[in-house]
Amino acid sequence: MNVLSLFDGISCGQIALNRAKIKYKNYFASEIDKNAINVTQHNYPDTIQLGDVTKINFKSLPKIHLLIGGSPCQGFSISGKQLAFNDPRSKLFFEFIKAIKELQPKYFFLENVKMKKEYENIITEFLGVNPIEINSALVSAQNRKRLYWTNIPNITQPQDKHIFLRDILEKDVTDNLFAIPDKYWKGTNIENYIAQSEKPVALTERRTEEAKRIRKEYQKKYGRDFCPRRGKELVVRKDSKMNCLTSTYSIKEHTVIDEKGFYRKLTPIECERLQTVPDNYTKILSNSQRYKALGNGWTVDVIAHIFKGIET
Repeated sequence: MNVLSLFDGISCGQIALNRAKIKYKNYFASEIDKNAINVTQHNYPDTIQLGDVTKINFKSLPKIHLLIGGSPCQGFSISGKQLAFNDPRSKLFFEFIKAIKELQPKYFFLENVKMKKEYENIITEFLGVNPIEINSALVSAQNRKRLYWTNIPNITQPQDKHIFLRDILEKDVTDNLFAIPDKYWKGTNIENYIAQSEKPVALTERRTEEAKRIRKEYQKKYGRDFCPRRGKELVVRKDSKMNCLTSTYSIKEHTVIDEKGFYRKLTPIECERLQTVPDNYTKILSNSQRYKALGNGWTVDVIAHIFKGIET
């Protein structure tokens, strides 16, 4: 079986195929990000890199049995500007359509974010199948709702594995690289925070060691923090699910209370575990690039679950 992966990223599709025990002869990948390509070639050196999707001559390829891809989603994302098909990145979806028309693969698979129904309907019309929505929380410690369009038969919801943050945290993380910097305290409403704690303390200054101590106790007990500029939970407890990991890694959204009750940001290995990627799969990159690459990737166990319907 020959596989073509458009917008391949760090080749999470290849991990999923192996995890689903789907054998393939050639794996062709289209990707332009050098860091992502380096990760793929480090882990799967036999991958055949084709470069820019807009420059591929699909007719020059051998028979492709499986076409997969997760076209750039920034134009569709509810958290973004939702420019949809006016966004040059999301227009790349039509390269996927072009590949289907020219290659006529037996199976196709497309992943994307939840989006406005009007955009979803356009994709559905082009692909001729309705998407299935799956939350990665069923197979991982991460809330990550995604849409999957495929003609792979008999797709169902994965069985809930009941995995929580405590199950993927590294033990005894003491590296200062993952400590929360002082600027984390800036712009927050400490008075509001203390007013809701069980032991209010009169403050002479906005930032005192006592304020920080009480704040940590509050975070540990309630698993949340106060920030008037955002108005949402900033700290996730170890017995909860982590926020969706995206290419924009934010301390504000990925701060965790660990096994010892301290709060810190996630490590790259923990982010790999959120995406059910093997530990240290992205280790050849810097930490900042690891976060980005993983945020752009797939939750592998969701994809492997879908791929199990492929007949080879």
